[in-house]
Amino acid sequence: MKNLLSLLGFSAFLLLSCGKKASEPTAVTPTNLTLNAVVSTDNSGNVTFTASATNASTYDYDFGNGVFQTVPSGIVTYKYPASGTYSVNVIAKSSTGQTASQRTQITVAVSQSLIFSDEFDGNGAPDPSKWGYDIGTGSNGWGNNELQHYTNRLDNAFMSNGTLKIRAIREAFSGSAFTSARLLTQNKFSFKYGKVEVKAKLPAGIGTWPALWMLGSNISTVSWPACGEIDIMEHKGSQLNRIHGTVHHPARFGGNADGGTRDISNATTEFHIYTMEWTATSIKFLVDGNVYHTVANSASLPFNQNFFLIMNLAMGGTFGGPVESGFSSAAMEIDYIRVYQ
Repeated sequence: MKNLLSLLGFSAFLLLSCGKKASEPTAVTPTNLTLNAVVSTDNSGNVTFTASATNASTYDYDFGNGVFQTVPSGIVTYKYPASGTYSVNVIAKSSTGQTASQRTQITVAVSQSLIFSDEFDGNGAPDPSKWGYDIGTGSNGWGNNELQHYTNRLDNAFMSNGTLKIRAIREAFSGSAFTSARLLTQNKFSFKYGKVEVKAKLPAGIGTWPALWMLGSNISTVSWPACGEIDIMEHKGSQLNRIHGTVHHPARFGGNADGGTRDISNATTEFHIYTMEWTATSIKFLVDGNVYHTVANSASLPFNQNFFLIMNLAMGGTFGGPVESGFSSAAMEIDYIRVYQ
């Protein structure tokens, strides 16, 4: 009798166990996934996406520019910050975790607005509401073994005849053999993503090092190169007409920076347009409308935050090299600087 009762109890346990297994949810996979995209015709960058699938409970979008978003309804309007062709992917997920994906390609046109400019049409000192100065020598923290002492004097930075002149002078000044100027928009203007366009004529003379560039606004808290650096244009007088476009970040900086060059004509006798186009996915460098270097941007790099502008003319240093003995003075002339977004 005991054996019979034990057998009946074991059978009941098996029935209960089978019953529990039978109540577990059945895995379901999203099916019939569709993805539609409607691109706005007003050049705003807005695109409305509609994803739909049977058995889907949520949708994960990859907008093709490094931006991702989870959308429970499957319907979302995303504003692209820059013109381009993008490959968009959506992943539909069921309540049990199964997935299905669909991809589409879109082309977006985005008209940009002018958000900052200086045409340098006045006379005298640059606009103090837009520009400040770094004062001193490399011992102040910018290094590179440069030879100049930066000042805020009119001798070194002044507007006349429709251009800004940043002028380097051979003169004894506070222990340095040269003076010059370094202007910046730090704490006055900064931006994230867009296009910078500068029309400039570069100084002649071996040892000159003019630059148009940008630093991350968080430099005071994270220091360099963690803040990131974007060099829109650099030129060394010893390599006449060779234009450099470069980025610096913790994985690539100093002599290992990510840069490219382009040789042009008459860099020191004619004005040329130096441009940088910056998005969440790329940083492009151009001269007179021609792209000569592209850097892939990503969330792992420090180029997804606000940056401020810098214009300076250095003498010598690790990039500029030795200064020719006959050098007395030279200037970088800037016709305008414009930022679009």
